Amino acid sequence: MKAVRMTAIGQPLALQEIPVPLVGPGEVLVQIKAAGICHSDAHYRAGTSSTGPLPQTLGHEIAGVVEAVGPQVTRVKPGDRVCLHYLVTCGQCEQCNRGHEQFCVQAQMLGKHRDGGYAEYIAVPERGVVHLPAEIPFEHAAIMMCSSSTSFHALRKTRLQPGETVAVFGAGGLGMSAIQLARGLGALTVYAVDINPDKLTLAAQFGAIPVDASQVDPVAEIFRLTGGRGVDVALELIGLPLTMCQAVQTLGIQGRAGLAGITRTPFEVDSYFEIIGKEAEIVGCSDHLLQEFPLLIEFARCKVLNLTHVVTRTVPLEAEPINAALDALQRFGGEVRTVIVP
Repeated sequence: MKAVRMTAIGQPLALQEIPVPLVGPGEVLVQIKAAGICHSDAHYRAGTSSTGPLPQTLGHEIAGVVEAVGPQVTRVKPGDRVCLHYLVTCGQCEQCNRGHEQFCVQAQMLGKHRDGGYAEYIAVPERGVVHLPAEIPFEHAAIMMCSSSTSFHALRKTRLQPGETVAVFGAGGLGMSAIQLARGLGALTVYAVDINPDKLTLAAQFGAIPVDASQVDPVAEIFRLTGGRGVDVALELIGLPLTMCQAVQTLGIQGRAGLAGITRTPFEVDSYFEIIGKEAEIVGCSDHLLQEFPLLIEFARCKVLNLTHVVTRTVPLEAEPINAALDALQRFGGEVRTVIVP
């Protein structure tokens, strides 16, 4: 089968021919119909975030059709439409039993620790296979497995309540889902902060109030728009120290800042004025949970979450267009979301 793989850190991905994975007991072979290109993949290629042994097939946003099942598989059958939880976990350790499988001591991430979705087929344990309703296109389901689910988890971690206000820093794939999901969960007002006017225009179509950080100080502007109150919840979905600071600074009394963007560069906060004096919180938001998918998928099926204009481009399973998409993400540019259609 064809697979586009990372062969060296800092180098373009390469198209290779590799064997179709074998299916073991409890495993499912999926023919991949769509695989999202995530900003995290650009981090892996650049070496900002470590991966497993090379060569490695990237891609953790995956949807497709069950091709074959191994012994002991009971929930799915060949022909089923499915999407894949990107964490392969043991299901037996303390963290898995507590419903926090992103901290499983044996966790492996598809497209990072083991081969992922930039390929024609993938074999995964049945535990992480999620049924996909016919109403949801494969391209939408693929990005739901990361961008939508990460945003959903961040909103749950920050305990968004109906009637509260939200600032979303980064109007890319995660941000567009965060805006819609926040409104679906009852947010009164959502502010979208970005420097890309096209993305801000799309965010406004989803009901957000756009804040162009290339033209105004987003912190001052959000306080102006909220009458000096600040917001109840701020999500940072970019991974820059500057925007992490800004997310914290936009908080009102007892506000919660959820940090989901990836960076290893520290940022500073005014511990009294920005945190203690407001009883504000900084909340780390890591990955998402298998138990969150049923409601997320129902939101998409009912069009509370509409990804039609979020998947802005599809590319074939070829190295050149995939590398070009990763190059754009590394520059914090590119389409809202690009999806590979093998």
